[in-house]
Amino acid sequence: MKKSILRYLTVGALCLFSMTSCKDYLDKEADSNVSPDQAFKNFTNFQGFVEEIYNCIPNKESNMWCCTFNWGEDEIMNVGLGDSHVTAQFDLGNYRNWYQNNQSFLHGDNPDPKNSDKYAHSLEHAWYCINKANMGLAHFDELKDANNDQRNAIKGQLYFFRAWWHNEQMVWFGGIPYIDEALDASKDYTLPRLTFVEDAEKAYADFMEAGKYLPKNWDTNGAGKDTKGHNDLRVTKAVAYAYAGKVMLWAASPLNNIGHGELGGKNTYNYNVENAKKAAEALGQAITLIESGDTPYDLAQYQYAEVEDFQKDRGIYDHTAAKGSSNNYSDIFYTTGQNWKMPGTVEAMMRGSIPDLNGSNWNFAKLWGTKIASIVEHDAVIHMPTANYVNYAYGMANGEPAYIIENGEYKINPASGFDPTHPFKDRDPRFYHDIVFDGFRYLNTAPGANDAEAPYQYCQLFTGGNIRDEQQASRTGYYCQKLVPHQCNKLDGMYNWGGAFQSYLPYMRVADVYLMYAEACAAAGGAGYKASTCSHTAEAAINILRDRVGAGHVSSAWTSDAKKFMDEVRRERACELAFEGFRWNDLQRWLLLTEKPYTIKTSAEFSRADVNYDYVKKDPKDAPIAGWSERKILERDFQVKHYLLPFKDEDVTLYAEFGQNPGW
Repeated sequence: MKKSILRYLTVGALCLFSMTSCKDYLDKEADSNVSPDQAFKNFTNFQGFVEEIYNCIPNKESNMWCCTFNWGEDEIMNVGLGDSHVTAQFDLGNYRNWYQNNQSFLHGDNPDPKNSDKYAHSLEHAWYCINKANMGLAHFDELKDANNDQRNAIKGQLYFFRAWWHNEQMVWFGGIPYIDEALDASKDYTLPRLTFVEDAEKAYADFMEAGKYLPKNWDTNGAGKDTKGHNDLRVTKAVAYAYAGKVMLWAASPLNNIGHGELGGKNTYNYNVENAKKAAEALGQAITLIESGDTPYDLAQYQYAEVEDFQKDRGIYDHTAAKGSSNNYSDIFYTTGQNWKMPGTVEAMMRGSIPDLNGSNWNFAKLWGTKIASIVEHDAVIHMPTANYVNYAYGMANGEPAYIIENGEYKINPASGFDPTHPFKDRDPRFYHDIVFDGFRYLNTAPGANDAEAPYQYCQLFTGGNIRDEQQASRTGYYCQKLVPHQCNKLDGMYNWGGAFQSYLPYMRVADVYLMYAEACAAAGGAGYKASTCSHTAEAAINILRDRVGAGHVSSAWTSDAKKFMDEVRRERACELAFEGFRWNDLQRWLLLTEKPYTIKTSAEFSRADVNYDYVKKDPKDAPIAGWSERKILERDFQVKHYLLPFKDEDVTLYAEFGQNPGW
């Protein structure tokens, strides 16, 4: 196999030693190059060797000028320039587009592990980073000039990243060769693909081994004393245990439990119970660590200003934090006015680095709003939420789902209190944080009466409204402002230099750990199950997230039935992690990617019932509407092969033991 995976493993192998110290990639301070005979001698040099792996982690939001990462039924692109994006191509079933298109983190045209440019990194760094981790482990005994904390931190990171880069490939491509030794380019190897479960067992062992050695908190550990205050991107014990749980939850999930994709969805609740229990134990361990206060992590606060005068302040709609609050929910996804501070606050657990200031403004902040009248400037590319996803994922304030799924169709949940004449009223509080809907004040800076932007200050997202357009505005009746707030427009100017807008989407955050724990416990024994490592039941874990935002608890109607409770766990995941790039993988592992209604993308169709409603002074959620319905925009014709992405043909034709995914 010298000409196959080895070309990734050994590309640049001779320059592996030209790394810089840890102060270069994470601390942004220059330091001297490390020569081969010095690379593993002391902690500073060895940590510099490891830091290059952090540098390789792709930023999902900045892989290219106009990026894409939501590929489930959750999002749709505008007609026109949006048609060229991976999202639109996946809708067509054209999965080969992932390696023909540099607009996603899966692929980069010229990936360079040593380059600090944000466009230089993609998932294609995986084999290179795996080999670096293996090389580090092979040379670990050469580390002499280090204290015990430093030695443990190095070893923990190497085990962690060997598993992490395998895992990042497995979720997209299925089982791969699991490489746990530094390979010699002069030798021939045959490394056949393992099953996902076989890979997961190896990754789980590596993650758990990493957990033994990694610090709980770098700032309070001897390994991080010299970089105190600059350690928040480095992996920790809780991160290792959380990923150990994640990889086993994926192994337990229906797709990997039965070992293949299928049509019909009949196995969607068919989890491997033993692997689910194993996942719950590891995730419970991570939660207990987080709740102990010994880690840098916690759930961010969900505290927004109360609205006293709607003409002046819109509170949650403007993401205005309550007085005295800190570490707020919005700060997980973006920061403004903080000198381009890295987002994530206390909740982000796994991230890469941000190499440049103002980078989010040029290739991310301008992709989420209307292009009419150039209100949001630059490329006519728009990410927008589908109506079916918004209406289903975001339930009611009382905790009930607004819609339920029966026989492949969405139906209003009669127990929810959802009112089709007031569809935006009394929704889950996260709806008002994440979603721009009809009547929403989009421009906080009022345009002049004769300005081109004047008609668009308040969103007309009803059928036929002035920002309902397939090419330049919303196709669905909604916009998303979870990751990029609506003030990123040319009048409010948040995406200008003075706004210091910075975004970064974490690979894992604390809420995700609670969600995965709840799912693993639900699969292992239902709503009342809990791991020996954690005091929470599955039901309690979900309610912790709902308490955070002020939504109602899961009712007994859902907890009393194992399948219905799993449905509600999945819906909670869809709501909390909406538009963060997880949905395709979730539908995939649940064997729902090919099944209605998850194959359908819709728009919200309605008219305003009160033409005199004062959207300036009144809350838009209280406005009455008429004719509430959904219209199908497209339906994806997915087959079994669409449960896994295809490898590049040039990779799978180089040696017989590797092999392409079925159907490709």
